[in-house]
Amino acid sequence: MSFWTNAAEATRNVATEDDFEAAANRLVTEQVLYAADRGSKVAYGLIRDFEREFKRALEPLGYTVRVNSQLRYACAISQHTKSSSVSVEQTLLALVLRKIFDEETRSGHHDENGEVSCDLVTLEVKYKQATDGRELATGGKLLTLMQWMKRWGIARTTDDESSQPTRDVDQPYMVIIRPGIADILGE
Repeated sequence: MSFWTNAAEATRNVATEDDFEAAANRLVTEQVLYAADRGSKVAYGLIRDFEREFKRALEPLGYTVRVNSQLRYACAISQHTKSSSVSVEQTLLALVLRKIFDEETRSGHHDENGEVSCDLVTLEVKYKQATDGRELATGGKLLTLMQWMKRWGIARTTDDESSQPTRDVDQPYMVIIRPGIADILGE
């Protein structure tokens, strides 16, 4: 009898033990799963409906599971410091994105999924203000940094998903700051 047997039976075998294991694995590897993302709705639903079981399964591995049913995302926060280092550029961008997210959310400027859109001009201005005049990376370097933000589940670009809000012709993409940033980066 596997760990997930009772959970699978509770779904009347609509979900299998493998589905639960796959959802747990995705949660750990992706850190944040959003119901709004293509391919994540089922995994998010299992984690939401069986939150207690996922907490029990991941706690011995050093993860705290959090589910935000209102904004429809689940995250796994590691309680152990990671040995991999994060660059100064990654750290600064993540912190600036968190600051923008907080400001815009307080003002009520977010969509129904709790996401905040930010154009590149605003991002550059806020980045310079928050970092005492440092220049924001541009072009491919910024896209590489944004890939890290996506990997951590805290932001994405409009090119990552086919949801393209209206944007200026001069903007190659918009930065979408995701609500999981509040859990990942904390206060």
